Amino acid sequence: MTTLFGIDRLLADPALRKPLEGKRVALLAHPASVTADLTHSLDALVAAGVHVSAVFGPQHGVRGDLQDNMMESPDFTDPTYGMPVFSLYGEVRRPSGQSMQTFDVMLVDLQDLGCRIYTYVTTLLYILEAAAQHGKAVWVLDRPNPAGRPVEGTRLLPGWESFVGAGPMVMRHGLTMGEMGHWFIRHFVLDVDYRVIEMEGWEPEGPGFGWPTERVWINPSPNAANVNMARAYAGTVMVEGATLSEGRGTTRPLELFGAPDIDAKAVIAEMQRLAPQWLGGCKLRDIWFQPTFHKHVGQLNNGVHIHADGPWYDDDAFQPWRVQALGFKAIRSLYPDYPIWRGKDFKYEYTDDVLAIDVINGGPGLRLWVDDAGAAPGDLDALALPDEAGWREEIADLLIY
Repeated sequence: MTTLFGIDRLLADPALRKPLEGKRVALLAHPASVTADLTHSLDALVAAGVHVSAVFGPQHGVRGDLQDNMMESPDFTDPTYGMPVFSLYGEVRRPSGQSMQTFDVMLVDLQDLGCRIYTYVTTLLYILEAAAQHGKAVWVLDRPNPAGRPVEGTRLLPGWESFVGAGPMVMRHGLTMGEMGHWFIRHFVLDVDYRVIEMEGWEPEGPGFGWPTERVWINPSPNAANVNMARAYAGTVMVEGATLSEGRGTTRPLELFGAPDIDAKAVIAEMQRLAPQWLGGCKLRDIWFQPTFHKHVGQLNNGVHIHADGPWYDDDAFQPWRVQALGFKAIRSLYPDYPIWRGKDFKYEYTDDVLAIDVINGGPGLRLWVDDAGAAPGDLDALALPDEAGWREEIADLLIY
């Protein structure tokens, strides 16, 4: 069965577009905002006669041209249509009052990765809050969660909110953007005109386990190069808070971790010894790589490549957050004094006086577990399992598909 994304259904059905007649429409988009035939949503909407009055871009820019984290995008004027393009990752993270006056309805067409850290969900929250304040409507043109329905990880703790942690959700949240919007509205008690243009034919448990096999993958951000990365990301993103390389500067970023001074074969063996029950649904492969930029640039690194693809991939068995936690634990076990964590001088997403690994995890629990020589895998499960069960129960009535 062919899967139609929200943008495809909106373009195909004049009845869905009718409420937009006479309205000024803004589009929040990035390079992956494309139709089934790979036409960018902006071009397709304009061609369909929708009055697009403004465009908004998330982190990495509407063009997706900014490679690294914390590289800000400027506002500019679209050279084709002459409309303003507002950056939501530049001078502001939230839309300004001035930009909110350029439209009546905001269409959100962003490909997410299904992880709390991926900042597009936070941008959605900020849009919803601004729309509630200014009396604007928000429509999410829904897209698949490529990580599928499984949920994993601890909840973000109170006081740990940031641009990479919009609220008390678990790391791998299992929702589409449209469903996440419903959760935000309920959790934060927002009074906003909200609508989801639902997908047709999406089967989160079907072939592809979240990503339809017939659809082309387009990078939603520069380092989200394929579905394997999207599946692994809820774990590998934690390496951004470590001194280890997450593969930036290679062709397979955020699918691996490594460093010049570790023995990857020994790390994999130690992971298998400590918690083989956490390694289902994927394969680990020792690799060598030399980053052309970013951490350990120009140095030969030995690392672990996480393969969440191929015939052994099992959506329900794969636990990326635990796999990466176990990678840290194995390194700590083999090299007790290894400086795994980046220091407080690294201001992750502009936070201050906190460790990046704690910002990423929404609290210190995972780091403390890694660094405690006496902590066993069951101790991390004791932290995560209640949060995961509670989250599944909390979102059960929000699932559209």
